Amino acid sequence: MKLTNINYFPFFAPYYITSTLLFDFHKFIIIIKRNEKREKKMNRFIVRSVMQNHLSNGRSISNGHVCSSAIVGRSLELSGQHNVVMLVRFEWRRMMSSTPASVEKVSSGREEKMENSVTEETKGKDSSALSYWGISRPKITRADGTDWPWNCFMPWETYSAELSIDLKKRHVPKNFVDKFAFRIVKLLRLPTDIFFQRRYGSRAMMLETVAAVPGMVGGMLLHLKSLRKFQQSGGWIKALLEEAENERMHLMTMVELVKPKWYERLLVLTVQGVFFNAFFVLYMLSPKLAHRIVGYLEEEAIHSYTEYLKDIESGAIENVAAPAIAIDYWRLPKDARLKEVITVIRADEAHHRDVNHFASDIHFAGKELKDAPAPLGYH
Repeated sequence: MKLTNINYFPFFAPYYITSTLLFDFHKFIIIIKRNEKREKKMNRFIVRSVMQNHLSNGRSISNGHVCSSAIVGRSLELSGQHNVVMLVRFEWRRMMSSTPASVEKVSSGREEKMENSVTEETKGKDSSALSYWGISRPKITRADGTDWPWNCFMPWETYSAELSIDLKKRHVPKNFVDKFAFRIVKLLRLPTDIFFQRRYGSRAMMLETVAAVPGMVGGMLLHLKSLRKFQQSGGWIKALLEEAENERMHLMTMVELVKPKWYERLLVLTVQGVFFNAFFVLYMLSPKLAHRIVGYLEEEAIHSYTEYLKDIESGAIENVAAPAIAIDYWRLPKDARLKEVITVIRADEAHHRDVNHFASDIHFAGKELKDAPAPLGYH
């Protein structure tokens, strides 16, 4: 006998009806949950807005003043699955029968206490954000009792420059490496002489952006070598990083004196990018050549700062007041001038000259830097 689709319906009807009912019921539950979430969100929003409006107005709700809010919620009728809008009104009344004035004072006092607590909480959050694990920074002062204004260095990191250092000492090239380093430095000086001429403020700014690179590169590579070979560095990591930090402080001082133009900033960016990578590769290949080049660069820096002082003494450059950062860093008098700042910077460059020539001599002797103690304690 030939069967049609109608003949199969009695067998599949119960399964079809059951699956349809289950699907509709599941859909119905999902709709109810969504509406409940919407109602909760809407209720919270309206209550929050009413409370904020009440607090912002600064008035208590007294007799005759009714704060009402309509909260719209949606519910579903179980039979017809239709949305019905329900309006629920909340009326907040405060009975003011006996002493309305006293109640208003109490409410205003409570509001003031709430505001004070909020401000204290915000202050606490700000102080905790600036503290280390809830430990506030101790108060640091100068010798005269005034607050210490700098975060980049502390009073115990300041020093007085050794002005008795020999400024005329020069390292005479003895071998091929020395002569090569000497010629390289003289060649690098030509473009700076052409570009800056006698603008020694801008020249010093450019010089310090370059001079702060070798100490960082040398200290970084010695640090990695110490970790790699499980050996001490003889204090040279700290010595070279101190040199880099001191050169950076020179730059921070010169930026206060000379405001760099946009093309000078672009030049600094270019020179730093080229010099850092070149010196990194050079130090990897030959540390003695790298330190010798830095020693000769410091000799040129001494010469440049000497010419800077000559222009200040002759009146070609105004002897302005020293920046505050220089006064605190080198422990200069409060009435120090530009001449005193350039003098201590030149003394620092002479110390860096001796350190780098000494490091190169250690390598020429066939030893490593860790075999000789680093000249620490100057800064």
